[in-house]
Amino acid sequence: MIDFKSIETFLWVVTLGSFGGAARKLNTTQPAISQRIAQLETEIGVKLLQRDSRTVMPTPSGRQMMQYAEKLIALRSEMLAAVMDRSAMRGILRLGVSETIVHTWLPQLIERVASTHPNLSLEVEVDITPNLRARLLAQEIDLAFCLGPLSFSNVRNRVLCDYPISFVASPMLGLGDRVLTVHDLARFAIITFARKTQPYEIVRSLFNRPDLPHTRLHASASLGTVIRMATDGLGVAVIPTAIVERELAEGQLRLLSTDLHVPTLTFTASWLASPDTLAAELVADVAAKLAQGEDDPAASQRGISAATVARPESQALR
Repeated sequence: MIDFKSIETFLWVVTLGSFGGAARKLNTTQPAISQRIAQLETEIGVKLLQRDSRTVMPTPSGRQMMQYAEKLIALRSEMLAAVMDRSAMRGILRLGVSETIVHTWLPQLIERVASTHPNLSLEVEVDITPNLRARLLAQEIDLAFCLGPLSFSNVRNRVLCDYPISFVASPMLGLGDRVLTVHDLARFAIITFARKTQPYEIVRSLFNRPDLPHTRLHASASLGTVIRMATDGLGVAVIPTAIVERELAEGQLRLLSTDLHVPTLTFTASWLASPDTLAAELVADVAAKLAQGEDDPAASQRGISAATVARPESQALR
């Protein structure tokens, strides 16, 4: 008798193009995946997959089977979303997060998910957006909170929030209250996001001018390190205002007035489109409400107020 486990296994083998990928996705072993596929082919009486040394491709019968498998798994997810007690959802969701989110509302998200979905575990990994994008497309994570939206046909996006970028520095640099020009700022080291990120390239372009002296640009994947370097007076930091609210309030850093503009950072929740995305969509929904301060009157006291209300999903990052 054909069961959903065999159908789901077949779907993920075809989607990911390998038995190993399906095994990692379904948290089982590659021999178990091979056994399920062999049993499914025996029960149906046709060959569904064509294997070679590198990839697995569906046969003509397999392509036809895939159409029905997608419908069945999607219908199962729709049924569960409609009737199940969502607090009873079980499993592990692999979540990739940009560090800006770590310094703002990620702890509250973990608390909220634990409250609303107590049987759902989060495996959180922190990385820069280019790496998160690659890991999501490789199925190594299930959901990514990163700079976006990600423009791929198989990726679904939901805008979470916008974070303005500011120039901040320690009072010991003596930059005063006047409006600073790019020439004023170029006299100091500039501390900002990691290389290969969009914010880094934007900041680099601001100071990569022939009329300026060589500007030292210190890049770090750790925003905690960026903040520490700025409070120690090692340079001017270009980072989201939201993550230094405490340092600004305590006087360790000062918000600088400049004639430069750095585009606002837009963060999105992104996940791969597939018939089995209920957990990712539920966590993305919780994250969006939290990031926008919905149903959370204490949000403004925790730094979340620095994120502006999310814009429509169709708008791209400027």
